[in-house]
Amino acid sequence: MSQKIAKPFLKWAGGKTQLLHDIENKFPYQKDDTLTYIEPFVGAGSVLFWVLNHFPNIKTVVINDINEDLIQTYQIIKNNVQALIPLLKEWENEYHQLVQKKEYYYAKRTLFNTRHSDAVTQTALFIFLNKTCFNGLYRVNKKNHYNVPIGSYKTPLICDEENLYAVNQALKKVEILNGDFEHTIDFITKNTVFYLDPPYKPLSQSSSFKAYSQYDFNDQAQIRLKEFCDTLDAKNCKWILSNSDVKSVNPNNHFFDDLYEKYHINRVSAKRNINANPTKRVKLTESLIAN
Repeated sequence: MSQKIAKPFLKWAGGKTQLLHDIENKFPYQKDDTLTYIEPFVGAGSVLFWVLNHFPNIKTVVINDINEDLIQTYQIIKNNVQALIPLLKEWENEYHQLVQKKEYYYAKRTLFNTRHSDAVTQTALFIFLNKTCFNGLYRVNKKNHYNVPIGSYKTPLICDEENLYAVNQALKKVEILNGDFEHTIDFITKNTVFYLDPPYKPLSQSSSFKAYSQYDFNDQAQIRLKEFCDTLDAKNCKWILSNSDVKSVNPNNHFFDDLYEKYHINRVSAKRNINANPTKRVKLTESLIAN
């Protein structure tokens, strides 16, 4: 029986599945190369799992994210998936049987926000909310309280047991960090490639879905990230970075063109599905920048 290929275990706003072909075309190494892969803003890990599945000789893999709830979820799937799966199965079964699901959802959201549960339960709550909330959004307020409303799914797949076990196996070779993106620089070795997927610069004042963590990723942080890319470049590291294309909305906005003027800036097509109104889910371009 062939081993199941691990794929992202979360729905994620801004997930990179649709950009994989463009990222693959920019990827600086070939399938049989020995390399180190570092992802400082891992999110749902679409690119991570593509790398793990396509590069058999990969030497070191390091992922990081500022989002503590997300990183704890990666750690529990890596180290204790056997305890996680029965809990998710139980909640999936209960949820599917309910006609009125709101009370159940909001009780789980309240429990999640107390953050008093053990790590396995907290991880199960994180996955449950991700699978049952509106559009798979992760959004918190300034108190770090998750505040996304219930989605309209009747029988969502909350426990994808086969994939969780595949992810568990894939993560065995992955170092998992929780902190600022700059800390990942300590893991550079020969043949290192970084994929950087920071919180995108909003296209307008209203387009940002507020906070992905309680830490704001503002223009100053975008500039700090560019300086980090300069440091990687000086260390002969390859890197690829994705971000919004602010020019697609305002042709006079040269923020990224000026910031990354000495690097290769490509504009690639991407459809974003955050808008509640399907008719407003437009095809935009995004920036794919590389050294």
